[in-house]
Amino acid sequence: MSAATGRVAGKRVLITGAARGMGRSHAIRLAEEGADLILVDICQSLSVLEYPLATREDLDETARLVRKYGRRAVTFVVDVRDADALRAAVDDGVEQLGGLDGAVANAGVLTAGTWDTSTAEQWRTVVDVNLIGTWNTCSAALPHLVDRGGSLVNISSAAGTKGTPLHHPYTASKHGIVGLSKSLANELAAQSVRVNTVHPTGVATGMQPASLHGLLRDKRPDLAPLFANALPIVMAEAIDISNAVLYLMSDESRYVTGLEFKVDAGVTIR
Repeated sequence: MSAATGRVAGKRVLITGAARGMGRSHAIRLAEEGADLILVDICQSLSVLEYPLATREDLDETARLVRKYGRRAVTFVVDVRDADALRAAVDDGVEQLGGLDGAVANAGVLTAGTWDTSTAEQWRTVVDVNLIGTWNTCSAALPHLVDRGGSLVNISSAAGTKGTPLHHPYTASKHGIVGLSKSLANELAAQSVRVNTVHPTGVATGMQPASLHGLLRDKRPDLAPLFANALPIVMAEAIDISNAVLYLMSDESRYVTGLEFKVDAGVTIR
């Protein structure tokens, strides 16, 4: 697909958590279809998490892959919890690209624990990154969208529509993203800004705390069926989620707002 005829040809899109996993996949898929990208990632691990986060080298590799398609990519190492730094980065990126047409609030983290072992530090980190970080992303993008319209795509989770146990801060934060997005969808409809959420089932990325599997195997095997997909797969691939993001960023979805777009292999119907 050429940049001139792609499904998001000429659009400028912000993506957070862009250095690896689903964020990188979203960036590549949008670049394939003609978009230029502002790519943001923290590029630093957090002590409360069981798994490492992406690196600066990962973010640079995402940008390199975007540029393979002849698209522009500007990168910023920013923590989405830092509203001022994120806004400054977005303003800089918009100036470099000449505008903004949408944003994908993709950055997120996951901890695991039963109700009596979940810590205040886990709650604060997960809610701050997943929910406040999504708000900060929307808030940084919206000044560039309200006068001309655009699309906000906020990545929630199957846990954002289902009472998924053993990662309570994550489930709560992903439900919060739905409420935030619907509220914004109502408020911004008059400005032709669309706001939608995407709800993946499990996806093979680096966001996998090993203790969750241990809890399901050793302590609460009775809860394992809640994590099982209806379709015969264990996990989806990142590209499956990116295709939904592409649709919501494109003009094909020009009258779609307030949607909870499930790409969940049926896990939420069980």
